[in-house]
Amino acid sequence: MLVLLQTAIPADGTVVEEGFSKLQVFLQQLIDWGVAAGGNIIGAILIFVIGRFLISLIKKMVSKLLEKRHVDAGIQSFVKSLVNILLTILLIIAVIGKLGVETTSFAALLASAGVAIGMALSGNLQNFAGGLIILLFRPYKVGDWIESQGVSGTVREIQIFHTILTTADNKVIYIPNGALSSGTVTNYSREDTRRVDWVIGVEYGENYDKVEETVRRIIAEDKRILADPAPFVALHALDASSVNVVIRVWVKSGDYWGVYFDMNKTIYSVFNKEGIGFPFPQLTVHQAKD
Repeated sequence: MLVLLQTAIPADGTVVEEGFSKLQVFLQQLIDWGVAAGGNIIGAILIFVIGRFLISLIKKMVSKLLEKRHVDAGIQSFVKSLVNILLTILLIIAVIGKLGVETTSFAALLASAGVAIGMALSGNLQNFAGGLIILLFRPYKVGDWIESQGVSGTVREIQIFHTILTTADNKVIYIPNGALSSGTVTNYSREDTRRVDWVIGVEYGENYDKVEETVRRIIAEDKRILADPAPFVALHALDASSVNVVIRVWVKSGDYWGVYFDMNKTIYSVFNKEGIGFPFPQLTVHQAKD
């Protein structure tokens, strides 16, 4: 009996000890994995936080360098956007690598995904190329007033994919660079001077010489109007209800709208004082005799 008990007890104890040992090994492996994973997560968080700080610092350094070298504002915004995107991509790769993902495999996957995304986002690639063309040939710069794609406004920023305009009523418009680089762009700020045109209608029977003399006197009194090129006043057309007089003067680009609206007001006031009548649409009806 004693011999049998002594042989049975060690057998049961061995099974328990083996099971306990396996549980200990599993728990130890789980703890080791948790410690390693936690260390990787904490390291990834530190890399992300420090990386964002360094990206912000590098962006400020690049901005100061571009400003110090008096680089065009449009090129500055484009370069800063490009630097931010590239550094952010590098930071993401570093964080993923710290989490244990094989960066070489990730790079290959990123390249494959880049091809697929590039095909899907071919329009954005066109916009990127358009941005480079705009910066190279510079049809406009930050601060210019331009008109394109049915909208007009002041160029506030030239980004990688879009040009940002601010309209006269303070709306912000994003126009794709691809459309701007391949479409028609009217730049109202490129030249120092602009021509202002009016077509003024007067009644039939008015003395044209008096009308021209009055117009030239009004022009001479406005110091914003340039003497060279000389102002132009001529009889434009004999319209159905009016004699149309064309007026063309040159002003500095910044004075365009001020001169345009002020001249309208002045002509209306002075013509009334001089007794020069403005026409109204008229229709003459002839009644047939029986």
